[in-house]
Amino acid sequence: MVHEGAPYGENATQNRIKQKHQKMHRSSLRKGSDLEKAIATIALIFRNSSDPDGKLGKATAKNLLQTQFRNFTEGQETKPKYKDLLSELDEHTENKLDFEDFMILLLSITVTSELLQNIWSVKIMK
Repeated sequence: MVHEGAPYGENATQNRIKQKHQKMHRSSLRKGSDLEKAIATIALIFRNSSDPDGKLGKATAKNLLQTQFRNFTEGQETKPKYKDLLSELDEHTENKLDFEDFMILLLSITVTSELLQNIWSVKIMK
């Protein structure tokens, strides 16, 4: 008999396989460019937060925005474009986001963010 939380059984095996794959991906990322690492990090966070079908529920997506993307969302709560983006998320027909939808949401929030405007305003010395 396998007890819940025991180090044996199907769930434990799946977790070990998942952890092994994540370690492999992280170690191979060390050789990647900063941009490759950034996208891979987003993909790993998405995958770790998604359901078995590879989709994010709306509540999970909003939680990720608040916990993992707050520097981009901060100060936007009253802006019409940000409100529209969250409204679209609420009205999403499937009630779940796939990776492509999530990336579009992140990019949409990024281009309207004050943080990005601040980044653009900094003069880069070459």
